[in-house]
Amino acid sequence: MFFQALDRTFYARASGRCGPPGEVLRRIAEEQGGQPDRPALIRAVIARIDAVERDVRLRPEAVPVLSAIRTLGLRTAVVSDCWYELPAFFSRLAVAPLLDARAFSYTVGHCKPHPRIYQAACGLLSVPPARCLYIGDGGSRELSGARRLGMTVVRLAAEDLGSHLTFDAEREWDGACVGDLTQLLPHLV
Repeated sequence: MFFQALDRTFYARASGRCGPPGEVLRRIAEEQGGQPDRPALIRAVIARIDAVERDVRLRPEAVPVLSAIRTLGLRTAVVSDCWYELPAFFSRLAVAPLLDARAFSYTVGHCKPHPRIYQAACGLLSVPPARCLYIGDGGSRELSGARRLGMTVVRLAAEDLGSHLTFDAEREWDGACVGDLTQLLPHLV
């Protein structure tokens, strides 16, 4: 039930509307009958960072594709709906040095498909939306959100994403799709 409560509150947590992580975890634990003390909450906040980091699986082609994009002189950003955990460890990921900007919902204050999260990334890149290629798996209605801003949009429809946890998936996407990131390169030249 604890994890169901986390799922139920995902968008509120990911947009930063629920308060500090320790307070949110305390409220959820209390709703489930728990009574965590401060040291337990501190351990829980740290444990979530560790757990989410262990759960991250980069696509095998991510680093080579991002490296190829950099050789083309193009700027890149990550746009992610997330709580406090991803920003805490993102710099340790192999893709981090290959990205010029990060727009995390938790720090922006809005989740996809809200225009502000895309606009934050564009602003950090100093690139207007009409000059951006956006790729995503379709979670959080991100594809139509990016399209509404005028971005060129491609859905990553890799077979292994079927078991990937996705909130508010955009299954009816009628735009461009690729099966892996290497297929993006022709869209960039």
